[in-house]
Amino acid sequence: MEFRHLGRSGLMVSEISYGNWITHGSQVEEDAALACVRAALDSGITTFDTADVYAGTRAESVLGRALKGERREGLEIFTKVYWPTGPGRNDRGLSRKHIMESIDGSLRRLQTDHVDLYQAHRYDYSTPLEETMEAFADVVRSGKAHYIGVSEWKASQLREAHALARELRIPLISNQPQYSMLWRVIETEVIPASEELGIGQIVWSPMAQGVLSGKYLPGQPPPAGSRATDEKSGANFIARFLNDDVLTRVQRLKPLAEQAGLTMPQLAVAWVLQNPNVASAIVGASRPEQVNDNVKAAGVKLDADLLKAIDEIVEPVTERDPAKTESPAQRP
Repeated sequence: MEFRHLGRSGLMVSEISYGNWITHGSQVEEDAALACVRAALDSGITTFDTADVYAGTRAESVLGRALKGERREGLEIFTKVYWPTGPGRNDRGLSRKHIMESIDGSLRRLQTDHVDLYQAHRYDYSTPLEETMEAFADVVRSGKAHYIGVSEWKASQLREAHALARELRIPLISNQPQYSMLWRVIETEVIPASEELGIGQIVWSPMAQGVLSGKYLPGQPPPAGSRATDEKSGANFIARFLNDDVLTRVQRLKPLAEQAGLTMPQLAVAWVLQNPNVASAIVGASRPEQVNDNVKAAGVKLDADLLKAIDEIVEPVTERDPAKTESPAQRP
């Protein structure tokens, strides 16, 4: 495993991080989830990402049980707050009330007294940013989180939050956006702003919800049991990529992966790690062998000719519109 600094902070994270968005507590049984976490640890992954909303808070509980007994100082545990975790009007968003209550709930489920990174899962247009950042400052000063991050924030929002974080003397060090060969909306505005501010990216869906694995074939129905067939496991996210033009072009990447000595998932993960502003790529798994395959992307260097060949294949179907970085106009 290779390690990188998260932004311009002193925090080191594993190039491959393990996330449990659509697996733990919902898609796979707990024994399988525990086996995947064990495989991640055995492969050298030290960075684990979750959120209070995943599987209705169950994902945090599963991760807490899976990491119990591990040396806490040797791990980087990340979680998030914003999406609804209960039926009440204040069980969502980035108000002071929800943040202060949510961090305690997350720590209880994760069985730890602190998280290394506490992230705003989206931007909350219903709460003054000053209120949100002041609450995050209190979370940091109480020792319940070491660093602060965000997810899917626009460049302008990053700039405003970073300025407040500096005033409050708290470390805002990361953004967690979707990023892959097919989804490059952060490259135009978010990446330049982040480089200027010292913010690093922890990217999710580097395999475009599994499309870049090559298992979805043009003109054929999705494989039985795949994410595209399960409404509970992010089928709506993958739908945007499931057209024959995209799938045909993805199949053309297979010879490039073979020439590089990589599997398709390894090529996809290695590709996002070529961006120097990316500190870590989040991978999920329902089987330990998937973890073992994905971690081999760490430390891989793709040469300029290969990167150019990839661009030539996927460019016509690549999404680059920076406006696609968005948060709900109103709290969900």
